[in-house]
Amino acid sequence: MRRIAPLGRRHGLDLLIVLAAVGGALEVVLRHGPERPTGWYAAPAVALLALVLLARRRWAFAAPASLWLAAAALSFADGRLVVFSTGVFAAGMAASFLLGGVPDALQRRAGLAIVLGAAAIVVANQPDHTAGEFVFIPLLFAIAWLAGFAMRERSVQAEAAEERAALAERERDAAARVAVAEERARIARELHDIVAHSVSVMVLHVGAVRHNLPPTADREALLGVERTGRAALGEMRRLLGAMRENGADPDLAPQPGLADLDALLSAFDRAGLPVRLRVDGEPAPLSPALDLSAYRVVQEGLTNALKHAHASRADVVVRYGADDLRIDIRDDGHGAAPGDGLGHGLVGIRERVKIYGGEMTARPANGGGFLLSTSFPLEGGGR
Repeated sequence: MRRIAPLGRRHGLDLLIVLAAVGGALEVVLRHGPERPTGWYAAPAVALLALVLLARRRWAFAAPASLWLAAAALSFADGRLVVFSTGVFAAGMAASFLLGGVPDALQRRAGLAIVLGAAAIVVANQPDHTAGEFVFIPLLFAIAWLAGFAMRERSVQAEAAEERAALAERERDAAARVAVAEERARIARELHDIVAHSVSVMVLHVGAVRHNLPPTADREALLGVERTGRAALGEMRRLLGAMRENGADPDLAPQPGLADLDALLSAFDRAGLPVRLRVDGEPAPLSPALDLSAYRVVQEGLTNALKHAHASRADVVVRYGADDLRIDIRDDGHGAAPGDGLGHGLVGIRERVKIYGGEMTARPANGGGFLLSTSFPLEGGGR
């Protein structure tokens, strides 16, 4: 069945064309009466008029146009031949429809002119035609042409919509990849700052211990540690310099953490977003990197609520569990956006959570608004 369906869509019209040709020829042969076309060519001519449409895939304009031109020519030989067969009438409707769907606009207009002109010639050559048929018959085939034109326009619009959707999807994917790369670079710079600070403290402590040792003590081991630490610190500073954006100065201020949330929430309150903070559980000591990432989650989540969701209030809940740190941010806005395209927003939050093997969910909240939930493992969750 899976093979029959595509085969039917591709060759269904071909089958109908063949049936129309055979039926038209049999109709000429079997019908009797004074109105029946005569001559040895009648049945083959009726069949060929329909069969010419089988070449429509190769000659989209020439095949249906040839049918109408041949019909007009045959009407001069026998005015009853073209109008006699129901199969020829069906083939003429199909040819008009196909001419309306030709991709080239000039050929479509020429096709309409051929349909109207040939139909008028066929009516004029019919022995018992009436005056009303000069209007009704061409108009009937013109409607079939308009149906083909409308189908063509709809198909073009659908293809354009699909292309725009595919382009938008590619742009979103590219923007997401850029945002992830930018946020990872930002996270790496912050982590390197923290590591560089820790190495500096270690080197200073080793140096202080070495200077305070008595002269008889073995100071060479500590001297080697100190030299290695200073070399590592120098390499770290060079790496930080390479990772910073062009013209960016080193951030000499201490990196923030959850202890600085009060100042952060006050800043959002002044910006027009009142925020309520609730802390559940006993605050546990966090590593500087994890403390900074948790702070950034709150910062980016509230930024989304203010700038993109247009919220009027928000709630932040920090829960210290036995094994994890959970942060929930709920607002009364209409949703969140991926951020400003530079790695902020939900993309940045997701990347920070992934570093520690945590989880993140962002969804509409029950009762309205938007809920952002994150969790960081406190032990054994880092990668």
